[in-house]
Amino acid sequence: MLSLFFPTPFFSTRLPKPNAAFPNSCSLSASDPELKDKCTGGNKVRWVRKKLPSRLLPELLPRHVAVIMDGNARWARARGLPVSMGHEAGYRSLKEVVKLSLQWGIRVLTVFAFSSENWFRSKEEVDFLMMLFDRVLRENVNDFVREGVRVCIIGDSSKLPISLLKLAREVEESTVNNSELQLIIAISYSGRNDILQACQKMAEKVKNELIKPEDITEALIEQELETSCCVEFPYPDILIRTSGELRLSNFLLWQSAYTELFFTQRQWPDFGEVDYLEALCSFQNRQRRFGQRNV
Repeated sequence: MLSLFFPTPFFSTRLPKPNAAFPNSCSLSASDPELKDKCTGGNKVRWVRKKLPSRLLPELLPRHVAVIMDGNARWARARGLPVSMGHEAGYRSLKEVVKLSLQWGIRVLTVFAFSSENWFRSKEEVDFLMMLFDRVLRENVNDFVREGVRVCIIGDSSKLPISLLKLAREVEESTVNNSELQLIIAISYSGRNDILQACQKMAEKVKNELIKPEDITEALIEQELETSCCVEFPYPDILIRTSGELRLSNFLLWQSAYTELFFTQRQWPDFGEVDYLEALCSFQNRQRRFGQRNV
């Protein structure tokens, strides 16, 4: 069973070093039905068996899934609970989706955790969310390393608490060489600002005569976007939004040009395996033409 995101005590702020995920020995048998071990230079590399439900076809799986995790506050209010309890419940749903993404072979999972507009919420809610983000990283860093999850935090880092920013950078460094799943967490993120800062960087390069205006291409702009940390699959194949809202809310505007959209009435804290499976099955039934016409 995957231990990632399963609640475990975190007694130290000392983070594991990159490449320190495995001992210099192979303790599991390659015939283990759940895991396969590959030994290279005395190091164990753990491969999690892709436990795909029968309705999913591996060749039609999306490589990059993006999620707008919406509905935490409404879920809590409907139950007479404080908003903080809705965010706690949403954390549990995120744990489940990360676990399933690992098991099913999704390569990149990008989640919208906090938008640039969310700073205008009450100080009490914002402070709680900053604390929750800190806790998520601290509680799970060892599991990220062990399960091969590479973490990347995107967004306007200048507004984040210094302690959270420092922790985020340490977690990114500790997981930089992991390759089973890339988990991109958007905090203080704005799709418009993402494009704006990319344009500003390109303009600065033109000003400094590093490039000419005619040298600017989509590929060069993409290198300046926040999601440039995702080299292999930077564009979401499918974007899932919960809670019944039918909009992108300033999320991955450039990157989602040809992304398939899936909207569900389910509030994020109630989103689970059945809902994730429904979204992926919907994706597999889409015909992606990318502006072209099938002959």
